Amino acid sequence: MTFKELKIITPILEAIAFEGYEEPSPIQMQAIPVLLEGHDVLASAQTGTGKTAAFAIPIIQAIDHQGVSFESKKYIQALILAPTRELAEQIKDSFRGYSRGLGIKTEVVYGGVSQRHQEQAL
Repeated sequence: MTFKELKIITPILEAIAFEGYEEPSPIQMQAIPVLLEGHDVLASAQTGTGKTAAFAIPIIQAIDHQGVSFESKKYIQALILAPTRELAEQIKDSFRGYSRGLGIKTEVVYGGVSQRHQEQAL
């Protein structure tokens, strides 16, 4: 199976290719179609199996399909919770990579640092 067969839009397919992914992992093959249909998923897989892409790609595609441009109105469209700031940063980087060229802004908020910059970013 390919990412294209998962019915992922072209800009995300191009970003996935740019990131160096050639074919979806098992967790991605199982989760992405279900999430693209708007259903919830509870999944577990080992580190490095592509879990972030499995949930990020459908979220990004759903945001893109809403047709709301970044410039027209700014509001939070998705919230991802992570247990550590390191994981939060990794997820942010993944979202930015997969949404390359779509005009979707991704920010991260966590404790232990100045809140001012994070508030301004949001």
